Amino acid sequence: MRKVIVGAMVSLDGVMQAPGGPQEDPTGCFRYGGWVAPLVDEVFGEEIDKLFSQPFDLLLGRRTYEIFAAHWPYAEEGPDDSIAKTFNSIKKYVASRKGLELTWKDSVALRDAATDVARLKQEDGPALITQGSTELVHTLLAHDLVDELKLFICPVVLGRGKKLFDDGTAPAAFKLATQRVSPNGIVIAHYEREGAVQTGDFAMDPPTDAEVARREKMQRES
Repeated sequence: MRKVIVGAMVSLDGVMQAPGGPQEDPTGCFRYGGWVAPLVDEVFGEEIDKLFSQPFDLLLGRRTYEIFAAHWPYAEEGPDDSIAKTFNSIKKYVASRKGLELTWKDSVALRDAATDVARLKQEDGPALITQGSTELVHTLLAHDLVDELKLFICPVVLGRGKKLFDDGTAPAAFKLATQRVSPNGIVIAHYEREGAVQTGDFAMDPPTDAEVARREKMQRES
């Protein structure tokens, strides 16, 4: 089976919109495009390289695909030559409900993201790694299709913008597999899926009369 790995750069308040530059995705009048660039350091680079050192295919939403297709095919022989050659040589799966011209070599359209990704996961092959693609990630999380999260959590609060998690996310437990903190304060956390959410109870047993009254009040108000 193939794993789905969500690779995401996120702010402390969960925003993942336009980390790479002001023109990347200004939708919704987003003002802080390029918020990751000032924080990039050697450890960040090492962890990005580690993410893409395993065999993988890219799993992208329409908007991120368009950003990547306008950049990576033209980036070979430049400062990012190695990752450009990797991205250009592998398969790119693109989730889009609309018709989309697939100009990037080895691109494959997915018309129903949840159904098609579930099918891909049953096949033999390399991991499927997302980059950006907020709406696609929301769909994957809603259908419990995510096996791992590789998060680059940056020490900024952006206030608004497209976020990693939304209200449709299916409850799920993850375990921390590895973690590292870069000199510029980026927390790189690698989580692996681990069963259902477990709950506990810190309340007194039996509850106090005040607690019983509080619970009854909550029931009436709801």
